[in-house]
Amino acid sequence: MTEQVKVIATHNGNFHADDVFAVAALKHILPSIKLIRTRDLNVIAKADIVLDVGGIYDPETDRFDHHQKGGAGARENGIPFSSFGLIWQKYGVEICSDSKEIADSLDKNLVSVIDAIDCGHVEGVQTGISLSQTISMFNPTWQEESSFDECFNEAVDYASRLLTRFIAAASGGINAKEIVANAIEKAADPRVIVLEQYTPWKTTVLRLSQNALFVVYPSETGQWRIQTVPVELGSFEDRKKLPAPWAGLSDKELQDVTGLSDAMFCHNGLFIAGCASFENTMKMAQMALEA
Repeated sequence: MTEQVKVIATHNGNFHADDVFAVAALKHILPSIKLIRTRDLNVIAKADIVLDVGGIYDPETDRFDHHQKGGAGARENGIPFSSFGLIWQKYGVEICSDSKEIADSLDKNLVSVIDAIDCGHVEGVQTGISLSQTISMFNPTWQEESSFDECFNEAVDYASRLLTRFIAAASGGINAKEIVANAIEKAADPRVIVLEQYTPWKTTVLRLSQNALFVVYPSETGQWRIQTVPVELGSFEDRKKLPAPWAGLSDKELQDVTGLSDAMFCHNGLFIAGCASFENTMKMAQMALEA
């Protein structure tokens, strides 16, 4: 049985992150597409899906423009929808393998930011080199002979890879929540959270535990680490530092100070240290609690 080819129409000429990412997102769920970049309304009318052109927003008929008078609505936080956001409203959960939690995470951290920049709603958006600006750099300059359509396809390939990584990162963070929550619940001492495998933990620990001071976990090389819990996400201030005499020491110097034969290092900032064995890393935790 021949796969049905979906015809996607968007505008030609100069492109931006919203139309590029909208096409990249649809390619994640449509096995076969034909992309047409045009402003010919007759051609646009015959397309299966229309993005960022045509003057119509109607998700039932897969029309996703936001340039018409009055736009195409906005989120509760005031950020208007661009074509990427409109696509994401309808197809985001499907693109994220039917996970609304992952789709919502991407809308917050990727889709809404691109929408905000595209619509000029930049309050609260970080300054500097943005992803939207990076996508725009794929447009050919006046000194280049490259076609806009070829450059658009290159930008879509780049955006598609980025979208895959955003989904993977969001999935990893969400799946980690349950693991960390279980570790908090099972902790013999609520001040020391032990993870059997490394998973991102700071957000969940800060949300669920007021008592946690240290987290112990295995490194990628099989050794063990103890890390301090910050007072808030992104802060360099910790709920409790590691013992001051350990600062900047490694190997024999740290072993002599701690009495632990496999002590390996302690960062000068007193926020992370480690031993080769789990048992001695837990002894580090006990020493740190008593310091």
